[in-house]
Amino acid sequence: QVQLVESGGGLVQAGGSLRLSCAASGRSFSDYPGAWFRQAPGKEREFVAIISRSGKVLDYAESVKGRFTISRDNANNTLDLQMNSLKPEDTAVYFCGAGRAMSRSQKSYNHWGQGTQVTVSS
Repeated sequence: QVQLVESGGGLVQAGGSLRLSCAASGRSFSDYPGAWFRQAPGKEREFVAIISRSGKVLDYAESVKGRFTISRDNANNTLDLQMNSLKPEDTAVYFCGAGRAMSRSQKSYNHWGQGTQVTVSS
């Protein structure tokens, strides 16, 4: 089992930046692909970005490609999401997940953090 705790959310103006971090404990985080998902009010949880166990394979949702960067530090068991050029439509609760496979589907993830709120004002 792995436990995940997100941090770094907050309120930012459009065009600004935030860096989210996810701290993992328990079983080694390097055993899992890591991903970020988000959920806006009234909407389903959606895929944002994923990174392989080694950190060499990355994938992004089209809506964030070129603006967000996912990274991981297996030595320190952390997963980060650097978010630049933020837009009001990026407003959501952001969740980190650890999964069994590289997948854009939340069904592939059996470990989740509690989420961190990101609010982008126009």
